[in-house]
Amino acid sequence: MRILSIALLISISMPASSAVSLATVPGTTTPVKGEDPRVLKLVERLEEIKAMDRSEMSKSERKNLRKEVKSIKKEMKVLGKGVYLSVGAIIIIILLLILIL
Repeated sequence: MRILSIALLISISMPASSAVSLATVPGTTTPVKGEDPRVLKLVERLEEIKAMDRSEMSKSERKNLRKEVKSIKKEMKVLGKGVYLSVGAIIIIILLLILIL
């Protein structure tokens, strides 16, 4: 009966997934040991863009900055190589811990 209930819970919770990254967080300034230098440069560029005074910029300049930020975030996601856990996996881990302990 336990296995059936666990299997049912797994099948229900699998479609609802969220990526929990244990890798680099873009807002941090402290580098993680063994971090890729390219990622550090991208994080530094995001910090520069965040610190800019955008009120003096024209509409096209702000649009170009938004495009740059989007491309940097996409590249960081590819370079991140983080560990991603779905909601279903987290629930399974918690249930297994409860059953074992």
